[in-house]
Amino acid sequence: MASRGWTRRDFLKGSCAAAGALVLGGCARTGGGGAGGDPLEAARSSGTIQVGIAGEAPYGFTDAAGRVTGEAPEVARAVFRGLGVNDVQASQVDFNQLIPALNAGKFSVVAAGMFITPERCKNAAFSIPDYLAPTAFLVPRGNPEGVATFEDVVRKKLQLAVLSGAVEKGYAQRLGVPDSQVQVFDTQNALLQAVLNKRAYCAALTNISLNDVVKKNPGAQVEVTKGFTPVINGKAEVQAGAFVFRSSDTALRDAFNIELKKLHDSGEWVRITEPFGFTSDNLPPADVTTEALCAGR
Repeated sequence: MASRGWTRRDFLKGSCAAAGALVLGGCARTGGGGAGGDPLEAARSSGTIQVGIAGEAPYGFTDAAGRVTGEAPEVARAVFRGLGVNDVQASQVDFNQLIPALNAGKFSVVAAGMFITPERCKNAAFSIPDYLAPTAFLVPRGNPEGVATFEDVVRKKLQLAVLSGAVEKGYAQRLGVPDSQVQVFDTQNALLQAVLNKRAYCAALTNISLNDVVKKNPGAQVEVTKGFTPVINGKAEVQAGAFVFRSSDTALRDAFNIELKKLHDSGEWVRITEPFGFTSDNLPPADVTTEALCAGR
């Protein structure tokens, strides 16, 4: 899986996208995002809050039945239930317009699995990390070569498949995988076929995307290795997604963080997100913080 420039992911536009507004369970009108007031108190008073999504599976999208779902909307629903807000409505915009639309008051929270980066932190406030997107390998079932890291690929002189535009090619190169062992493909399905057809022994992407590939191809004789964070020149290449708020909405963000942490600690988060390819490997450890990621550390 690549970093969130999102060249590696197909955007899934739902049947309500043309209207520009979606609700968890169907289409709904867009509404004010609460800019200029206290969005938490407004949401508690009205029982409704607006979030923004980008139509990306498995993060936040509209399914074939026209229902908004995905990891981020489902987690948001659970968090807001804990805050006494039972109606979560979702407006869909292009991914690169999520923060501008948030700051324009179109909605109060971005629920799209957005990665925390220093540049984005200049324009909005992120929750605590919601999930990590560790790297993993798609391998033949049983993983007969025992591949777990890029260093294993180098040592065993194996062919590696990567996705065009994804960060995994760079990880491989920087960790010593020769170009002669790297094959680039344009789609996730092409990665799967390369492993199945033995053109490559393994394919590198985030475990979230690879778990989604396996789920959609239940008969394929492949599996996903345990996720890991590549360490390059002493720096861990951490990719962490979170929810996003306007910088001024500290009460909403702080209350959201408390409920999100409860979901992480109780195991409920794993139950909610498993249908979308997430596992306990994706839970952020305590030493991965929003403050450090915003600072580029």
